[in-house]
Amino acid sequence: MESTAMITPGLARDLVTLGRLGEDTSTESVLRGLTTALAGGVPGCSGASAEHWRDHRVQVSGSHSELIMLVEGERELGEGPSIEARNSGGRASVTDVLSDSRWPRYDVLATRWGVRSALLVPIDVAPAVLVVGLYSVRPGAFSPQGAHSLADMLTEHVGVAMANMWEFEEVRTDAAQLQQALAGRSVIDQAKGIIMQTSGCTAEAAFEELRRISQHHQVKVADLARLLVDEHQRKSRH
Repeated sequence: MESTAMITPGLARDLVTLGRLGEDTSTESVLRGLTTALAGGVPGCSGASAEHWRDHRVQVSGSHSELIMLVEGERELGEGPSIEARNSGGRASVTDVLSDSRWPRYDVLATRWGVRSALLVPIDVAPAVLVVGLYSVRPGAFSPQGAHSLADMLTEHVGVAMANMWEFEEVRTDAAQLQQALAGRSVIDQAKGIIMQTSGCTAEAAFEELRRISQHHQVKVADLARLLVDEHQRKSRH
């Protein structure tokens, strides 16, 4: 079998699109796109899963809900190819769960969900680690030669997709924080105006009064200003 037998033009195309950003881009959307691409693009693959490990937390996605349950069940058992791949940093495979003897409890669980063979590929995308799983309803579906070529392609394209996504999320977070800061500054200016109107003081004195009260009551200046503006608006309506 050729080493590229697990890679089809459709799969290559779908993996490239993972790196494209949109308003709804997230870790979940990238993992979902990855598992869908693998399930539909790898010959002999009946379904795929992806585990995103970061800071000892995991997010699991799958082309089928049964595979998500298989991955989570494997983690509860504490044995199986996914755990082996993550711990060793190398690929792990099961040629046939009916004859495999390394993880007997996992084999029983996999059989329950109709899985006969599996290939698990760890991908280091620092600061995270992905464990990508391919599953088939028939034994011996994934060749070692094809697995090597596929792992190289996944490392390249998934690494780019995750890096783009993290950069996009950072920019989106910065934009949200800036918007929040601008909103807070606006309400503080409104509160200063109210104090200036009622007491006839300067803008500097109004801000100092806000800060003094906020420290006394141990609340943020922006939160205090918002309460003052809301109260003033209620009184104005009545």
